[in-house]
Amino acid sequence: MADKLSINININGRIYPLKIDRKDEERIRKAAKMINDIVLEYKKKYVNQDAQDFLAMTAFQFVLKNLEMEEQSDESPIVEEIRLLDEQLSEFLSLNE
Repeated sequence: MADKLSINININGRIYPLKIDRKDEERIRKAAKMINDIVLEYKKKYVNQDAQDFLAMTAFQFVLKNLEMEEQSDESPIVEEIRLLDEQLSEFLSLNE
């Protein structure tokens, strides 16, 4: 059985109880801290906005970063280029036989 741990994380002043694997605790607490840090930046920039707006913009920022990372790790253009090179090499070698 996995080593479970009950923790409370605070996100923008609200407490969320979680039951997690002990090995994930540091990462989860770091994620909550990152969210709170970004929300705090928005609060400082946009004083009269609603807390929901800050959370929405924070979520939006993280999703954009995630999409950028997915695009950077997309290997399909590389695989396609290798396939084309392989075809060209095969054609070249078959001409020289």
